[in-house]
Amino acid sequence: MILTLSCPDQRGIVAKVSAFLFERGCNILDAQQFDDQETGQFFMRVVFDADGADREALRVDFGDLAEGFKMKWTLRNRADRYRVLLLASKFDHCLADLVYRWRIGELPMDITGVVSNHPAETYAHVDLSGLSFHHLPVTKETKFEQEAELWKLIQETNTDIVVLARYMQVLSDGLSAKLQGRCINIHHSFLPGFKGAKPYHQAHARGVKLIGASAHYVTGDLDEGPIIEQDVERISHRDTPEDLVRKGRDIERRVLARALRYRLEDRVLLNGRKTVVFTD
Repeated sequence: MILTLSCPDQRGIVAKVSAFLFERGCNILDAQQFDDQETGQFFMRVVFDADGADREALRVDFGDLAEGFKMKWTLRNRADRYRVLLLASKFDHCLADLVYRWRIGELPMDITGVVSNHPAETYAHVDLSGLSFHHLPVTKETKFEQEAELWKLIQETNTDIVVLARYMQVLSDGLSAKLQGRCINIHHSFLPGFKGAKPYHQAHARGVKLIGASAHYVTGDLDEGPIIEQDVERISHRDTPEDLVRKGRDIERRVLARALRYRLEDRVLLNGRKTVVFTD
């Protein structure tokens, strides 16, 4: 099982949690913790074997312990798979990569469907067999109705996590709030940052030496949600805008895949406008 928690820091938290699990016949397999000196918040992730424990009683009893420390906590069986909805637009490299990693068992999740503002034939070369595809076209006039349909789909499929795999539509503040801590976006980010159309062409025009990507939680502030994972790659004066696009696709794929895997393994804890990520 996997236990995650955050709470105001104080002495004895690790000892109390460890003793709690020991007394109920559990064996700790991995434990990570972080004390944020700036905010005074404590974060912890514990993986443990609970074969000798009554799991329902474990959950109830830990609730009592958590209340005393004012903890925000989750307790999940590692065999339980999160249900994930994938959203994409014209660029399909992240969608194709996540589906491939899912098919080979690298990403332990259940895909509840694929949503796009483009028709299914856009992805003719992507293996979406066995997956539900939903075409929800977006115009200025239909955006409100489209978001209502999307939210309805999320609820009907019991989706836990929404992934914007290069979905080029801005979610409203209302939907972003409903999906707080549940919606991951991949965003091209550079040093410096280039917003708007043709970011790679802008980067080329400025002669940048690094390009990168960021995976972050979606909030009402566009592309400014808590960051989960980032990566960069060096480039040179020899690289064309097309080279940057090609290299950017690779960075975006691996950054989004890592961020999603961290989330599927309960390694990401919100810390205000930031995250604590217990990497493996």
